[in-house]
Amino acid sequence: MQKIINCTDFRKMVTSGARMLEINRAKVDALNVFPVPDGDTGTNMSLTMQSAIAEMNACTSNHFQEICDAVSKGALRGARGNSGVITSQIFRGICSVVRECQQGFDTKTFAKALEAGTKVAYNAVSKPKEGTILTVVRLMSEAAPKLAGKNKDFVDFFTALIAVGDEALAHTPELLPVLKKAGVVDSGGVGLMTIMRGFLAAVSGEDIGTDDIPTDAQQPKKEAEFGDNSDIINLDLGEIEFGYCTEYFIIHLKPMTTLADIDRLKEKLMQIGDSVICIGDLELVKVHVHTNIPGIALSYALELGELDRIKIENMLEENRQLKAKLEAEKKEMGMLAICSGEGLAEIFKDLMCDRVIEGGQTMNPSAQDIASAVQKINASNVFVFPNNSNIILAAEQAKDLVTNRTIHVIPTKNVPQGFAAALAFNPEATVPVNKTNMTHAIDNVTSGLVTYAVRNTTMNGFRLKEGDIIGLDNKKILAQGTTIEETTIKLIEALKTNDHEMITLYYGEGVKEEDAEALAAKVAEEFPDCDVDFHYGGQPVYYYMVSLE
Repeated sequence: MQKIINCTDFRKMVTSGARMLEINRAKVDALNVFPVPDGDTGTNMSLTMQSAIAEMNACTSNHFQEICDAVSKGALRGARGNSGVITSQIFRGICSVVRECQQGFDTKTFAKALEAGTKVAYNAVSKPKEGTILTVVRLMSEAAPKLAGKNKDFVDFFTALIAVGDEALAHTPELLPVLKKAGVVDSGGVGLMTIMRGFLAAVSGEDIGTDDIPTDAQQPKKEAEFGDNSDIINLDLGEIEFGYCTEYFIIHLKPMTTLADIDRLKEKLMQIGDSVICIGDLELVKVHVHTNIPGIALSYALELGELDRIKIENMLEENRQLKAKLEAEKKEMGMLAICSGEGLAEIFKDLMCDRVIEGGQTMNPSAQDIASAVQKINASNVFVFPNNSNIILAAEQAKDLVTNRTIHVIPTKNVPQGFAAALAFNPEATVPVNKTNMTHAIDNVTSGLVTYAVRNTTMNGFRLKEGDIIGLDNKKILAQGTTIEETTIKLIEALKTNDHEMITLYYGEGVKEEDAEALAAKVAEEFPDCDVDFHYGGQPVYYYMVSLE
């Protein structure tokens, strides 16, 4: 019987929850409302948890305060998609209570922690929607105090709590009609219950292989940004701890010098600086160190032999000069766009976006990814175009990770809206005026997507079979057909109003240019009252992205 969870136990709980989620990630991904190949809830939640685990593992302390702060910070940095952001906020609330525990916590304290997690998660969403992960965590938190009063053993407590959560999950289709139509329960709720089962496995001693959890979610991607990244520098220079870059060679080593002496030299240098390189043999040793006392670094070397090619650079002055240069070149406003597809990225660059990072369906960037990209824009204010409804919340959370810039999230739900927002930017206008103009610009754009069904289902009046070509907007399926061309025409018919004057097609990866050109000509014939254009988008998953203005 386990009545108290100590810090080591809490580590195991979080790790076990993350592992259980990673094991079932694909199953959670498959619970997609729309039958299209872009389910990513499980992946987003798993990557969020992996980031929390990585931060927690890097923490050498075994006190609740430090461990909880690491979990909370790691989850926020790695938060991806709406489900990942909400998960990070649930853990943030839980950790805000648990961190105050000194010797451990009981079931009553965890019940309070879960209530705090629910409150923080609801506050993170501007318009909380019932029938989602929020409903599941709320109903569990409401039941938790009573369950804690009856169950002092954590195995019994979590078993009872999971039963409540499962019941809440089963009712999500009744609260959210779109789930009922799709014949699925809320995927975020399933992810949360999977984590809770990981908690239960930890307190009951069940081994689910927690040693092999991937924790590289926050490692920089080789192609995180489109195009040539050679100009990327960290604009957040901060303060330099060690001011002098000191380099030299040791030659003509003394007869009594040994290889062990070279190892000891490295240890001494590590005590007075960082970025230490000390390599070589009894013929030649190369040394590099960042230190505030270069004279001592040289004196250590003289004990082994003669010095040659000494170079000492004042990094403090270099830092001051670079800061001054960046400050002089700093502009008032910049723009960051998020999209998937090289063609779409090039269009954003042509529209004067300062940076474009990769992200979209199936590859939502984390809050840290967005914050890091903002840091690379030398502007006081940065407008962020998420271009996906599942990225907006992570973009909002990125505000907490940036201290020397102001992030303004323009709630673009798709790429065409992002193009409209970028077109509305006026470098001569003020920040509030630009924000207003951008927000109004996205209201004038109607867009749709053409892809294929990944399962048999009935939705929005359509009886779909796996492999059918379908057209949809952000809310529902609007068209169905056997060919891409046929479905695209039907989708445009469903979206178009008499006010639309321009139709633009963005063709995705795998679509040939000549096919896109032929389709554009067909669209022009079908809708002679509109100008029709087409561009290479290169987006995955979707054959065509359609914009009407």
